[in-house]
Amino acid sequence: MRNNLSIINVYKNKNIKSEIVTQLIYGETFKILKKKRNWIKIKNNTDNYKGYILKKKFPNNHKNTHKICVLSSELYSLPNQKYKIKKKLSFGSKIKIIGKSHNFYKFDNFWIKKKDIKKINIISKDPFKNIKKFINVKYKWGGKNFKGVDCSGLIQLFLNFNNKFCPRDAKDQIKYFKKKVKLNKIRKNDLIFWKGHVALAISKKKLIHAYGPLKKTLIMPINKTIKRIKKTANLEVVGVRRIA
Repeated sequence: MRNNLSIINVYKNKNIKSEIVTQLIYGETFKILKKKRNWIKIKNNTDNYKGYILKKKFPNNHKNTHKICVLSSELYSLPNQKYKIKKKLSFGSKIKIIGKSHNFYKFDNFWIKKKDIKKINIISKDPFKNIKKFINVKYKWGGKNFKGVDCSGLIQLFLNFNNKFCPRDAKDQIKYFKKKVKLNKIRKNDLIFWKGHVALAISKKKLIHAYGPLKKTLIMPINKTIKRIKKTANLEVVGVRRIA
């Protein structure tokens, strides 16, 4: 099945008061494992993550052709700026283009600006090239969109955008990426892990992360971050991984 909503919360248990463990962004596909009353247990095809979503009718899968390349993209009911609607799509959402009109492309029942999308197979030599788009985005546990993102969700979004597999949680990401790096040898695009947390080095001295204690995504000095997390959470760096 395919998600045709901007965002769907995926819960740990069959209860909206349960922990949100992740989200499905537009165009992500999933398998239905079980149905019970108002809930569906699913497995996300992107990362094999399991959880519960509220039951509704979802369309069948199709082959997506494009992906959203901006932090959030406005949608329109007709190919004209006057017909903007409230719904937006977040970075990394996937769509199938079925029509064109001037600088607008049509998918499902909506129109989107051409400049907001790229072809699905386009990848960048630097998978984290545009990660600074998320600076000041609110920290949200389980979040994967422009309204809120968590540390591992931020990393996963950009690797998925570049057609690379990435587990959902930090504890699984450190196991999946095998190439170990010493902290004093760190370079751009290395992943720095603490227990339950991950950050991306954007240079030898700075990192970017969705940081819960400061409630947003921000750039910080690596050394100061290590000292802060040690002081506030009594956590040491447990590993550094190089993706390629």
